[in-house]
Amino acid sequence: MEDKTIKLTEYGVNETHKLTAGLSLARVVATSHQQYTIVTDQGQFQAQVAGRLLNFATDAADFPTVGDWVQVRLPENQTDVATIERLNDRKTVFLRKTAGRRSAAQLVAANIDWLLLCMALDANFNVRRLERYLAIAAASGAQSAIVLTKADKTTQLAEQLTAVVEVSGDAKVIVCDATRTAGMAELTAFMQPALTYAFLGSSGVGKTTLINHLMGTSSLATAAVRKTDDHGRHTTTARQLVKLPNGSLVIDTPGMRELGLLDADLDTTFADITELAKDCRFNDCTHRQEPGCAVQQAVADGQLSEARLASYRQLQAEQSNNQLRGKARENAKIDRMFGGKKQMKAFMKEVRRKRK
Repeated sequence: MEDKTIKLTEYGVNETHKLTAGLSLARVVATSHQQYTIVTDQGQFQAQVAGRLLNFATDAADFPTVGDWVQVRLPENQTDVATIERLNDRKTVFLRKTAGRRSAAQLVAANIDWLLLCMALDANFNVRRLERYLAIAAASGAQSAIVLTKADKTTQLAEQLTAVVEVSGDAKVIVCDATRTAGMAELTAFMQPALTYAFLGSSGVGKTTLINHLMGTSSLATAAVRKTDDHGRHTTTARQLVKLPNGSLVIDTPGMRELGLLDADLDTTFADITELAKDCRFNDCTHRQEPGCAVQQAVADGQLSEARLASYRQLQAEQSNNQLRGKARENAKIDRMFGGKKQMKAFMKEVRRKRK
């Protein structure tokens, strides 16, 4: 049922959010194909982007996403559509490379206080994937915590926790078992009113199940994982922000089969390797076969695992390739734009010549 008693203070509003005269402040709580659901102090509305914003938008980051604070022109009738006139500055933003071969950025959510990186403790457990999530989360500006789900599915919890702690850095690690009431206690106590939490993870890790438990309902659809490999199906197809009974705000995101890197913070996520590299003989050491490589020496001494170093190299190479493709794509876009202007200029010159 539509909430007609909305208070933006419950949605994290503060004095830093700008407001232009004649417009109302709103927060985007759902998106679908450039159609938006917003909440304001006057209630909940459907909204669309003003034509002025559409004309000046050059990529996905110029459009609102879930969690954004926007300035809107409200309709006289609540059943009519509001118009998003301005997009306020983002405090934090989580984005990834679009799926497939393109190297464009895809917005996932904005103005997040905490990114909750979910990984299941069943057969889908993968520390290397967790490193990828940590690297992208570190670049978002939000704080990160690791949520290990499906604790009832493992008989090796101690070993798995050790593996996670080895790569987690300063991120808090929370273990959940949604099959027991007490299994959600740590996560429930962690989440605070008016703060925004985004649940991120691959399909089947149980993000939506966790949120349903936190909400005390089953309003968000879930589906069973495949028995063959514990991989899940996409049951969340659109991002949405919901308010929990304890006042926390959560964003449920679609499961991500592919989480490509564009601007991940690898130095923070792999701080152990970054620190070791300071003692390498060469500043541009690739940590492969160079003499005097402190990183390779740490591997030889058993201080650093070969698997972690290989993961670092892989993510570093992937991000570099994606950035190069993105730059080439942007250059091609500029060339087409200026090429079109030159053609138009030549055409108009020819028209003027014929008129003489």
